[in-house]
Amino acid sequence: MAGTVEVPMPVIEPASKQVEARDPGYLVICWDDPINLMPYVTQVFQRVFGWTRAKAEKHMLEVHEQGRSVLVREGFEKAEFYVHELHKYSLQATLEAEDK
Repeated sequence: MAGTVEVPMPVIEPASKQVEARDPGYLVICWDDPINLMPYVTQVFQRVFGWTRAKAEKHMLEVHEQGRSVLVREGFEKAEFYVHELHKYSLQATLEAEDK
């Protein structure tokens, strides 16, 4: 009769570490514009990112006072999704590769 054969289990690293090594990260930036009112921008940030009112207002004030705000750092696809969502609400947003 044959005995039990032990097969070594492969070591699997989490996918996030592998993605980070390839993907430098992308910044979603919202720019100031003369059209959208501050309360509206705050509501959009809350809706798109699920942020609290305080966090959304902080970024809205950065946009208003400094002309822009870096909203999030994500992988390319997620960042591109956020930019498109902000465009749907008529906000000026861009995607930039993060410098390393």
